[in-house]
Order: sequence, then C-alpha cells, then structure tokens
Amino acid sequence: MTRLLIVVDRDKDWAPYYPSSDVMTFDQYVQLSLNASQRVRVINLCQSARYLSRGYYCSLLAEARGHNVVPSVITLNDLRRKDLFSLELEELDPRVVQWLDKAAVPVPEKDGGKESVRQVKIRTFFGKSVDEALKPVARVLFERFPSPILEVVFRFRKTWQIESMKPASPADLSEAEQDVFASALDRFSSALWRKPRSRRQYRFDLAMLIDPEEKLPPSDPQALEYFIKAGKKLGIHVEPITRKDYMRLPEYDGLFIRETTAIDHHTYRFARKAAAEGMVVIDDPVSILRCTNKVFLADLLKNNKIPTPKTLILSKDQKDSVQQAIDTLGYPMVVKIPDGAFSRGVMRAENEAELKAALKTLFRQSALVLAQEYFYTEYDWRIGVLGGRAIFACKYYMVKGHWQIYSHGENQQFDSGEFDTLPTYEVPRNVIQAALNATRLIGDGLYGVDIKQAGNRVAVIEVNDNPNVDADVEDRFLGGELYTLIMQEFLTRMEARRRG
Repeated sequence: MTRLLIVVDRDKDWAPYYPSSDVMTFDQYVQLSLNASQRVRVINLCQSARYLSRGYYCSLLAEARGHNVVPSVITLNDLRRKDLFSLELEELDPRVVQWLDKAAVPVPEKDGGKESVRQVKIRTFFGKSVDEALKPVARVLFERFPSPILEVVFRFRKTWQIESMKPASPADLSEAEQDVFASALDRFSSALWRKPRSRRQYRFDLAMLIDPEEKLPPSDPQALEYFIKAGKKLGIHVEPITRKDYMRLPEYDGLFIRETTAIDHHTYRFARKAAAEGMVVIDDPVSILRCTNKVFLADLLKNNKIPTPKTLILSKDQKDSVQQAIDTLGYPMVVKIPDGAFSRGVMRAENEAELKAALKTLFRQSALVLAQEYFYTEYDWRIGVLGGRAIFACKYYMVKGHWQIYSHGENQQFDSGEFDTLPTYEVPRNVIQAALNATRLIGDGLYGVDIKQAGNRVAVIEVNDNPNVDADVEDRFLGGELYTLIMQEFLTRMEARRRG
C-alpha cells in the first residue's frame, strides 16, 4: 500500500482545509523515519522553489529517500529556465488566447520605461484552473512541469508568452481558488495515489497506455483484453490508462505502450518518465527515438551493414536532390518523411514531374526526406521480435490495386491488404536473421521488423518500436500464447528489478 504525505511550510498553511493525518510540516518531514521498503508519494506544497530553500530541500530529501515527489527537483530547476517553458499558445486552443485578451491588464516593462505591456497572472492546481477556458493550457503545463500549485504569468509581446512560472502555497489562495485546489487535490490523491484494494492480490502492476479514439491503434480492443487476461494468469494487474494519467505512472511497476508513438508526443514523455522512475518500459524511450525517425534508422542500418533497399537522405536545401535521386535510384522510386506511420507520408514517383511534386509536398513537413529504390514484392514480412528473439511472423499483402499494405483515402478512411500468419520456424532463415540483426541495434524491447524478400535478396524496410498485435491477426498461429509471452517478459523484468 502506498503512503501519501502532503508537506507544507507551516501548520497554518493548511488551516483553510480539512485536517488530515497525511499533512505534515517541512520540519516534521525532515525528521521523518519510514521503512525503506514502503512506497511513499510526497506532494510538496512548500512555497519557495529557490535553490536551497525549504521547497527545494523537500523535493531533494524525498528523492534521496526513494519517495516519489511532486514537484521533482528536475521540475523545480526547469521552472527557473524561461527557455524551457515558452509556449505558442495559439497552437493550443483559441479559447485560451481569447480569455487572455479579455483578462489582460497593462503593466510597465521591467526596464522601467514608459512603455507598458499586457499581462495576466493565473494559478493552476494539478492541471486544473478556476476558469474552464484555461483547461487546455493548465493540463499541458502540468504534464510538462508537474507542480501542485503553479503561478503563471502571461505577457503579450506580438503574441502571448509565458513570462514566469513558480510554485505557490495553499495559504496564498483566494476562496474560489481554495475550492478548486481542494477538489483537484482530492481527485489527485484518492484516484491517483491510493491503490484500489482489488490490486492487492497481484504481484505487480502494469500500466497499458492506450488512446480509445485512435483510428489505427497497435492493438484492437479484443487484443487489449487478451493482454489483461494473460497478465492476470501471471499475477500482473494490467490496467489501461490514457494520456490524462501521466502523473499516475509511479503507482505501477511497468508501462506497456499500446498507442502509436512519436518523439514530439505524449507517448515519448510517458516512456521517459517511466524509465526515470525505474519502471520496466516497453517500448522504452531509446527505442522510440531510434525507430520513429526513418532518417536515423536508415543511417543506423546502413552503417552496420544491414541489408536495405538503396536509400538516399535528401535535404530541403540540396540543389541537386532530384538529379541525385534519379541517377542513384532510377524510376519508380519511393520518397517518405522520416516520421510517418501506417504508410502515411509515403509517395511513389514514376517520373521527374512526380518526383518534384512529391519532394515539394514532403519538404513542407520535414527538412530531410528519404528516397528509396522501389523494391516490389507481393507482400512484406513482419517479424515480431521481443527480447532478442522472434515471437511471431506475418505476411502483409499489398492492398488490391495498390502498391502498399495500407491505402489511405479521404475522410480518414483506409484499407489494408490480406495477411498470413506463420510459425517462425517456417520463415526463411535469412529473413529471421535480418530481423534479429536489425533489432540488436535498437534494444531489447518489442519490435516489428518489416522486410522485403525476393529470392535470396532480403531488405529491411524499417523497424517499428510498438508493432501491431491484433486479435486474429498476429496471434492467429500462437493464439493466447502470444499475449502470455509478452506478459512473461514483463514479469521476468519486473522480478529482476525488484530483486535489485
């Protein structure tokens, strides 16, 4: 059972709120002695975040004692760096900008001149705010700089920017703010920190990150249920979570990402936080970093002599990019952006006009573009690799009348080709070996290696860091055993972490 501690500067700071045995002063926390094996979560409500202040020492001591604390020392340090928290607020939500325009008041510039600027000061509480219009920015700030109470100053200079951020004390709040804070704290502490009794029968807790609204998720709802059942048999409580549960991660022993990953995305932030917490993570942030950018992956495979199609990396400012691609690859050729998924951002060029048009389109999205020889096959191999061994194999056939395994139409409609699922021992040995050689360069997580094969020629197209595991597709040969294999890997790693 996790113990929750709320630390304040002085007893009177908690006077407006209900008494609680979870609340203690900073001095009491300094003297506190607890069983080292007990899980402790600390909410640091000390006002100052200055270096060597009470608030700073509270978070520092918590981390030294192995307690999970909000805010962390890293967050306190980051709050002093203005370059880290500048946000383009127009990109978040127009309602935020409209609210700021109405609430702004003129204040003099810091240099003491006659010029004035518009400014707004707000407070957020565990990602919540008094005004609903600020909900989007409050949530984003809490995800990036997790702090119980955050005082944020916005200033308008051509556009709205964050001027400063700092932790605030519950003693400084107005009555309206006290109500929002108390409600947010109650939800945070009861729903996020304290484990449900039903979990006590399990040896480990595994968070499974999903997006219920995702159109092409790595696992369909039925497969997610199979993961939960497989975990239960092994003594693992598998709980689906979403991006809203970012601050819940310390509750768990592991994180299983079942949502399409990207670097500039909450999936990567989840993976990094989980890894920093010492959790078992599949897939880990290093694997996401190495797999999601095809430029990095293409260079990595080439430098390590992994067989791939002929590949060029073209730069937006490269004047001879078109001619170089023609001379090296010929027609037809494939051009793609570095971070596309499910065949998105991939175009085929049959002639110079199509190549120029494709590059013009893709260079709007990325400074670098990949160009590859067109290596036609009726199907792509997908070899699933976990912990350095192949666990499933599929043939994904091209969509009828199309050159890819996915065909994207209008209104987010898509089509996919047929498939065959085979035992790995029926796959040509050079295909399996190419998959294993490629994944050794990435890590020891769960990967899906896409490979083309024509006769004796084998070419690795890409390595996916969180491959599809869908019901009645990738599991068609192994059935429930596939889910058990993956959960067993989590169990083995979590047991190793617990031992030491």
